[in-house]
Amino acid sequence: MILAEKITKLRKQLGWSQEELAEKMDVSRQSVSKWESTNSIPDLNKIIRLADIFEVSTDFLLKDNYENMNEHLDQKSSSITQVSLEQANDYIDSKMQTAALNTKGVILCVCAAIPLFFFKAMAETQRLNISEDLATAIGLVSVLALVAIAVSFFIRTNQHEAETEIIDNEKFELAYGVHSVFSERLKAYRPSYNSKLTIAIGLFMFSFVPLMVVAVLFNSTEAVMMMLILLLMMLSAGLYIIIPASARFDAYNKILEESGLETEKSKRNKRAEKLAAFYWPLITAIYLGWSLWTMEWGVTWIVWPVGAVLFGACVGLMELFNKQDD
Repeated sequence: MILAEKITKLRKQLGWSQEELAEKMDVSRQSVSKWESTNSIPDLNKIIRLADIFEVSTDFLLKDNYENMNEHLDQKSSSITQVSLEQANDYIDSKMQTAALNTKGVILCVCAAIPLFFFKAMAETQRLNISEDLATAIGLVSVLALVAIAVSFFIRTNQHEAETEIIDNEKFELAYGVHSVFSERLKAYRPSYNSKLTIAIGLFMFSFVPLMVVAVLFNSTEAVMMMLILLLMMLSAGLYIIIPASARFDAYNKILEESGLETEKSKRNKRAEKLAAFYWPLITAIYLGWSLWTMEWGVTWIVWPVGAVLFGACVGLMELFNKQDD
């Protein structure tokens, strides 16, 4: 059996269209069509990539009499779990329920300091007739209580691990037609995801603006404390938008990866997302810590533009190291 026939049979055995195989190979559909019609032959790098995707050896693809095709496919199919449309839908539902719990936990952690800032502001103005020590005590108790509730939400996320185990941690292939269904869903969801991502990033970027303006124009500790509360609320609003949106988007992509196969573009995006999840909370913590320590709000805002430029540099450096490892 020649290479073109093997590519065609392996593709059909997995229930993929030429477009789906082309997407996994980062080539055009016309290229796949030419390979299968013997009008062209994939180069060595493409053959190696095909072998990885089909989970066969390059010898199997290149040698006409290497082994019986059907026996090989039967053996391969028996070692890989097939995921049906119902299982894929259950996976999405479980991921969204987990994201809802994580969202609640993260928002409670971010907002945990709000009672402290509020009571400190009230003590400063004597509006509730409480001392600064009492305000601090009430605030700290509130912080501990909210963080404890947040931890309970994080712990409850493990109840959905069973429903996501196969797709997250095992090799799998999609039943016939499932790939097409989720490709359409991802295509339809992408504009909504991009809009939500834009709104969330906008909230993160502009959350410090009211605080900076008030700190520069008004010499009032109470006003600064209230703007800190507003900052945390804007951050929480951004997290409320971005966490579920990203969870759905990532779940769609995970299903479409099939057996953990990823394009180089998706790998780069995931690396950048992991860096951002650590980097921007760190920048926020540095900004708040520096600002509260010095009370120079008109100066500390410089953390944000510097942080944005540094983030781009970190992403580039991370990709450079990754290429060297390869």
